[in-house]
Amino acid sequence: MEIRVLRYFLAVVREESITKAAEVLHITQPTLSRQLAQMEEEMGVKLFDRGTRKIVLTNEGLLLRRRAEEILELVDKTEKELTQQDEMVEGTVSIGCGDLAAVELLPELFRSFHERYPAVRFDLYTATADLVKDRMDRGLTDVGLLLEPVNMEKYDYIRINLPEQWVVIMHPDAPLAQLESITPQDLRGVPLVFPRRANVQSELASWFGEEFDKADIRFTSNLISSSCIVAHYKLAYAVAIQGSVSFWDEKKITYRPLNPPLTTTSVLAWKRGQPFGLAAVKFIQFAKENLHVQLGK
Repeated sequence: MEIRVLRYFLAVVREESITKAAEVLHITQPTLSRQLAQMEEEMGVKLFDRGTRKIVLTNEGLLLRRRAEEILELVDKTEKELTQQDEMVEGTVSIGCGDLAAVELLPELFRSFHERYPAVRFDLYTATADLVKDRMDRGLTDVGLLLEPVNMEKYDYIRINLPEQWVVIMHPDAPLAQLESITPQDLRGVPLVFPRRANVQSELASWFGEEFDKADIRFTSNLISSSCIVAHYKLAYAVAIQGSVSFWDEKKITYRPLNPPLTTTSVLAWKRGQPFGLAAVKFIQFAKENLHVQLGK
């Protein structure tokens, strides 16, 4: 399977037409059709249902599209890194993070790093710690800001000593908004949005105690933004890290801390032994030297 043919395949997926894809790729339609047919023959699967109006992917085609996008993203990233190993530090540092309070430490780090290395760009990817770690393991993300608890066996990291506070998010007019804080008993019988991560759910279960068996977990969500939308429309109360909620419109959403309080921390991590591009190497070293100043150590 050639990288060139994978690019051909994705072009056909985007255009939903071999004819249009051939025009975009500046090759003839017979050539493109022949390349795709050879790829199907080599793999022994059918990738397209060729209809009269547009091409539709089979289940095998859908899987190949996802993998092809990942492969080409990694290929492009590697090519850039190999061409950027010189004295002029340039390129892109890929950073994954969740909706955490610790994210507010990053802008000053970005600003001061950019002053030293103005040719470096940042690619920000927002997701849960599990998804960010998966991208780090596959070499797609250089550095991750991860909410604990998280298994750090394969990673080096800087612990961010900034408490991440667990809260209940709700519409300002919701009944529980009249309270100053939320106890496990207050959540008995009300619909809830819970974070999807299993290890985080375990921590929350410990906080709920005996009340956890009575909890009405109506939704699970991987990002706070989705939880806030559900809470705003009064479908459920969202149990989540406060994170970026402070940037939302206070007329649309509010939150109350858990009682007893429940907090955790986060880490800025990178995979141990990973071959990084020069820009990422410089950024990791810069973070080691400068992040502690922001943390007041």
